[in-house]
Amino acid sequence: MKLLVALPVLAYLLGSLPFSFLVVKLTKGIDVRTVGSHSAGATNVLRSAGRGPAIAALVLDALKGVAAVWAARLADADPATVGLCATAAVLGHVFPVFLGFRGGKGVATAGGALGMLSPLVCGAVLLVFLATVAVTRYVSLASILAALSFPIGLWIEGKLSPETTAGQGWLLLNSALIAVLITFKHRENMARLVQGKENKLGGSDPRPEESR
Repeated sequence: MKLLVALPVLAYLLGSLPFSFLVVKLTKGIDVRTVGSHSAGATNVLRSAGRGPAIAALVLDALKGVAAVWAARLADADPATVGLCATAAVLGHVFPVFLGFRGGKGVATAGGALGMLSPLVCGAVLLVFLATVAVTRYVSLASILAALSFPIGLWIEGKLSPETTAGQGWLLLNSALIAVLITFKHRENMARLVQGKENKLGGSDPRPEESR
């Protein structure tokens, strides 16, 4: 029972580590949440600080998800707790206690956590993400489709290989919760996509600063 409480709390705190914020603060001396999309995530780091800091933020944010699930498995936690730790890490990134609960959109941290749950499915989802970016140049659309693809892929994996993971249902439930959370965090992006106003990767942002 103690593990059921302690491990998700640890995962949340890991997720709350504000690497994107720190990278931009250290390299540019600014708060990443005051520029661009106002999100403390790797895509906004790319727009506000450049490729190097963005890669660093992406890797560090993904490692938060990896560490959260790895710690749960190292503690020999049951599948329900492992899945809950994955969700908690993403929640920590999206609502970080160290930044007044104003974080990023959870994509990189979710990628790390979900990749630990099922590397095979995560590889397929990564292809969905890359293909969407290559065709549309919309990172937001790619992130949404990738997030929604993971629980579907995990369900297919469970049907094809029922013995792959004990407690597959718990992992499926938490991957679906993460997908819902990421989609919710991209609700403004979805509205702009419908309106044809969403910013493309590598393009200039036509929106005035105050509206972002």
